[in-house]
Amino acid sequence: MGGQTHLTVPESLDGARFDLILARLAGVSRAGARRMIEAGGAGLIATRPDARSRPGTRLAAGDGLWFVPHETAALRPFPVELDVRYEDRYLAVIGKPSGMVTHPGPGHAEATLVSALLHRWPEVEGVGEYPRWGIVHRLDMDTSGAILIARHPLAHRRLTEAMAAREVRRRYLTLTHGGFDVASGTIDAPIDRRRARRFVGPGGKPAITHYRWLATWDRPVLSLLEVTLETGRTHQIRVHLGSINRPVVGDRVYGRPARAGVDPGRVWLHAHRLGLIHPVTRQDLDVEVPLPPDLRASLDVIGRPGTGDVSPE
Repeated sequence: MGGQTHLTVPESLDGARFDLILARLAGVSRAGARRMIEAGGAGLIATRPDARSRPGTRLAAGDGLWFVPHETAALRPFPVELDVRYEDRYLAVIGKPSGMVTHPGPGHAEATLVSALLHRWPEVEGVGEYPRWGIVHRLDMDTSGAILIARHPLAHRRLTEAMAAREVRRRYLTLTHGGFDVASGTIDAPIDRRRARRFVGPGGKPAITHYRWLATWDRPVLSLLEVTLETGRTHQIRVHLGSINRPVVGDRVYGRPARAGVDPGRVWLHAHRLGLIHPVTRQDLDVEVPLPPDLRASLDVIGRPGTGDVSPE
């Protein structure tokens, strides 16, 4: 069939239903995705004998699918101001604000990250997989901070390979409930999923999180950490810290809110540094994205820490 778009199921949608995956990747409603499948406008690229092109078929990361994008939400440029922290002809690093979604989908048609990228850098169109043009890795919608953008097909391929090889350095700042008795630590625990929720479980995928203690406040007892990821599972930092009873402040799914003023009204998690070897020039890049006003305001409310320092350096 002509005009097909071919996609691969990302790890973040591992185990989800075909109609949900199609809705997310094609930017259509769930009902629209079901209609496309039932009408023969979308199907699976068989990667196992039991694969069936039905809305309820559950797929694994790496499975292939195709669709004819007659109902897809168009990817159009939209003038959203971007916090550009680094750019050259091959790539860029931007500071994504909390609340910004990556690409068009149900309820998010225009002011998405991809729409903003197309407005600023039209050459991003076609770089990578539709509808995530230019996107090398993801941040949850509520997480702010550094995100890596490819402006050239060669850069996208090499950066994607570098991410898979764990050669891109990603550092986060997070505020957690509770104190820490050690200056640093590692959480090595597999992450499993049940529907949209993740949890530490023996049947899950390997996940490794390193953390470094920065500061602790006494009333209430809160700690600021710098966290680095060795793997990139969905909700990894939130799930791992919750598993050691140090949940992230503001996390309504895996933790709990904090008192008014301290709680920013969203997950207290910010990707503050991103380091990599440039895929073309081989320059060592290290890009910082400062804390946004909402997270900085929460630190101002709790004041000086009882021990430690809020500076990650």
